[in-house]
Amino acid sequence: MSSITSPEIPEISWFGALCDDDYEFLGVPEPALASSWPHCSEIVGTADRNGFDNVLLPSGYTLGIDSTAFAAAIATHTENINLLLAVRMGEMWLPQLARQLASIDQFAQGRLCINIISSDIPGEALESAPRYQRTREWMQVLRQLLDGEAIDFHGEFVDLTLDPPRARTVDGRCPPFYFGGFSPAAKDVAAAECDVFLTWPDTVASVGGTVSEMTELASTKYDRELLYGLRAHMIVRETEAEARAAADRLVSKLDADTGEAIRNRSLDTASAGVARQNELRDSSSDDGFVEEALWTGVGRARSGAGAAIVGDPDQVAAKLRAYMDVGVSAFILSGYTHIAENDLVAQYVLPQLEHAPLKPRWTA
Repeated sequence: MSSITSPEIPEISWFGALCDDDYEFLGVPEPALASSWPHCSEIVGTADRNGFDNVLLPSGYTLGIDSTAFAAAIATHTENINLLLAVRMGEMWLPQLARQLASIDQFAQGRLCINIISSDIPGEALESAPRYQRTREWMQVLRQLLDGEAIDFHGEFVDLTLDPPRARTVDGRCPPFYFGGFSPAAKDVAAAECDVFLTWPDTVASVGGTVSEMTELASTKYDRELLYGLRAHMIVRETEAEARAAADRLVSKLDADTGEAIRNRSLDTASAGVARQNELRDSSSDDGFVEEALWTGVGRARSGAGAAIVGDPDQVAAKLRAYMDVGVSAFILSGYTHIAENDLVAQYVLPQLEHAPLKPRWTA
């Protein structure tokens, strides 16, 4: 049984926008907001200064700058914030990946977390079942290497007999694995191998159902416990009217063709999770809201997380607490533009949650 314990206060994380996903108006690129070292390091630095616990550094081959290289660089330019580095399983040689991750954790003085990505690697297409089997094997072997264990593993995708690298993480253990997926194969891998199961924005009842399902699966099949995280966008203003006006403004220059082109840039456009986000958007009312404070308009120009929590500080904090009540203990938040919205969330939302940064890294 895992000994991971939920923190008494939620982990509040931000989004690093390495994948060219920062706009003043969705669908209208601005050179100053494109993925680059100056811009993305400013996003991370802002989140660090504002007291966020963690920052997701996304990975996309055709989008933006490289997440692993960025993590190594930003590790020495941050003081408190954890770095949630997205790593695509199968993209790199496992022993070298373990050395890189251990080295980055040293640079960050023990602040590395790992976001496991199971999408196709560039230039290939695997069916869901073998792709998730590869992800399972990679997660198992990567954890062993980062735990300092010798490898004698002979699977369908990994055939390796090897001692662990001398490079070790600061605490000598594998950083926590964050992982999300909604197909049966993805959920089984998550139940067996991850530490934090991530879900995209959805109704509170649907998120609660996912938490219950995954808790049952992890417990009964693998005798494990999971933590649960929610990825969502934020639009918070002093009043509800101002927040709704900001949401309308964000999509005011977006046309349908541009939105579809942006959605199709991702490698995971056919995933079960993306299908659920499309379904959520289709079920919303004419103003894009699917329930109190949950607005699906962002999904018109995103293939992944496609809804935002929109409202005044009390409404937004209440929404986050509602997700916490059904089992969510970690949030990965973002907003447009990422620096301006981070300041607003820090001003209006973090005090409502009586949030204080979680240090050191919370893991078993």
